[in-house]
Amino acid sequence: MTREYVRRFLSSEVPSRSAEQCLYHVIPVPYEASVSYGEGTANGPEAILNASDQLELILSDGRAPGERGIFTHVPVECDGEPETVMERIQAATARVLDMGGLPVLLGGEHSLTYGALKALKERFGRFGVIQFDAHADLRDSYEGSRWSHACVMRRAVDDLALPLVQFGNRIFCREELQARRQFGVSSWDAPFLMQNGLPEQPVPADFPENVFITFDVDGLDPSVIEETGTPVPGGLGWYQALKLAEKAVEGRRLLGFDVVELAPRSGKIASDFAAALLVYSLMGLALKD
Repeated sequence: MTREYVRRFLSSEVPSRSAEQCLYHVIPVPYEASVSYGEGTANGPEAILNASDQLELILSDGRAPGERGIFTHVPVECDGEPETVMERIQAATARVLDMGGLPVLLGGEHSLTYGALKALKERFGRFGVIQFDAHADLRDSYEGSRWSHACVMRRAVDDLALPLVQFGNRIFCREELQARRQFGVSSWDAPFLMQNGLPEQPVPADFPENVFITFDVDGLDPSVIEETGTPVPGGLGWYQALKLAEKAVEGRRLLGFDVVELAPRSGKIASDFAAALLVYSLMGLALKD
């Protein structure tokens, strides 16, 4: 029998069920190995779980994802070399898929996404990745590591050959812009969205039916979530980001998602709560109207 973590997501509203009875499977991943500015992402999963008990069951759109069951797994062990940690994340994600669940990973730094993508690639083959982020994360290597948080989307498009759409990017290096062209990455950068509004069709018509969302909280403006390693000005607004996510998955199947790079600070609870609500709101995207 799968053991549940002592701190459950939204335990204040959602009764405990067996793992097999739950649609949503929360996987805490307190991984922090390559942060390059502000620290503290290892504490992100616990902060989100703690804040989730202050949420309400019903979202503003009337959906109540918690009614489908939420199971919170024991956190992934994050000691060791990056390759070893990625294998553990991959295995944890694969176990959720074996139960027919939807994996919800809580970070932790953004590099953890690779482990989830690897599991999904082995299970489903080709699928699309939808990224919310201030950064493109398309460097092939950063500070001597291919497993840096700055390289995770390069691993997705290069190593795993997954189609990628990016939302909210606003700070780059030349290598990342070249990689966009090389790998055919679609992008809707924050300055363009601010000037032109939301696109009617934010993903290409031939984008895969199955999709995974990876949401770095620094994709949002710091006025929404300030507690992150690199709070870059000019980010997406709350409703703007959620509408983009809704449009991106419309008519498609959401295989899972992650929310990463929250770096909580003692006494600063607004960002923790916003990150928990973001997780719960993304859960709602898996429910069909």
